[in-house]
Amino acid sequence: MSENVYILGIDMLKFGKYPDRTFAQLGGEAALLALDDAGLSVHDVQAMYCGSVFGAYDMTGQAIMREIGQTGIPVTNISNACATGASAFREAWIAVKSGLYDVVLAVGVEKMPRGMLGAGHETGISLEGLFGSASMPAVFAESGMEHAGKYGTTFEQFAKVSVKNHHHSTMNPKAVYQKETPLEEVMGSEMIAYPNTKLMCSVNVDGSAAAVVVSEKKARELGLTRAIRVLASALASDPWNPRNPIMPDVNGCTQLAAKSAYEQAGIDPRDVSLVELHDCFATAELLHYENLQLCGLGEAGRLIDEGVTALGGRVPVNVSGGLLSKGHPLGATGIANMYEVALHLRGEAGARQVQGARIGLTHVVGLGTASAVHLFEKA
Repeated sequence: MSENVYILGIDMLKFGKYPDRTFAQLGGEAALLALDDAGLSVHDVQAMYCGSVFGAYDMTGQAIMREIGQTGIPVTNISNACATGASAFREAWIAVKSGLYDVVLAVGVEKMPRGMLGAGHETGISLEGLFGSASMPAVFAESGMEHAGKYGTTFEQFAKVSVKNHHHSTMNPKAVYQKETPLEEVMGSEMIAYPNTKLMCSVNVDGSAAAVVVSEKKARELGLTRAIRVLASALASDPWNPRNPIMPDVNGCTQLAAKSAYEQAGIDPRDVSLVELHDCFATAELLHYENLQLCGLGEAGRLIDEGVTALGGRVPVNVSGGLLSKGHPLGATGIANMYEVALHLRGEAGARQVQGARIGLTHVVGLGTASAVHLFEKA
């Protein structure tokens, strides 16, 4: 068993549309970038975990190995909704932590289909619209309105999340958008599902990201100068509650995963320097401030009003631009969030650097339901 587990190399492609490239080509490029970052080659990799939602049935991990070099290592393909990339990383972490391997590659890759996610997959008569809606815009609109009903959170406060994250992405060359979106523009854009307008919905793009996960022994052999220690890796599913048969609970599994992660790391939520969380819709970001214990129940609106989660605030959130502006290729998002945190812990984030970053948290949640929370610190 390895005492500690580290990220030694990590990278991602700029998110965007890649109609002329395959899953394997996108994933292969990210894998080679991560290996270069670690100073290793494909011949050093002992196992690989590949996350993809829409490429899950095509043995995408093996296809990536055909792109970068087939060495006969065990390859496992993983699909876990929006938590897919983080789940692949967690499997790599478990494989190294257990002592089975010293060097494991985790890849997340996606090519997104057109159109709305969720709803419309049933056979027979569709229940969509008869008992609410299972479409993602409707689910996260409902959860935002529930928060508004309980705590008085306003349309303007939800919209400020989008303004913040789009501003952050102007400093991120790997985000799909680098464009300011003033509050009036966000609130005045096309209404998708109240209170989320079009600019408050995540961007449907392609992309890939990869990480090289190594043991304590391997990290010390190669040098800890740029290594990132994995403090905690937590994955949770939705606990039963009375509302389950009627409407999705977007909060419960995140709360469980966050509690487990803090306990594993032995830290307090106030110790976290920056957060990359799952802002699939602007409403979701405010809910997760509370789910991740960045503030108390009902205090999320105050955090966005006071700039606590903006770059320069006490705990900057989604400095990459988040899913709202960096983009959200489902299978790649989890590892891309880790790439952003790693940049800041290494002091390599350029204009958007979070000064004094010491501990970073990443979070994703996929409905169905799975939530992953990871904590990292500079070695």
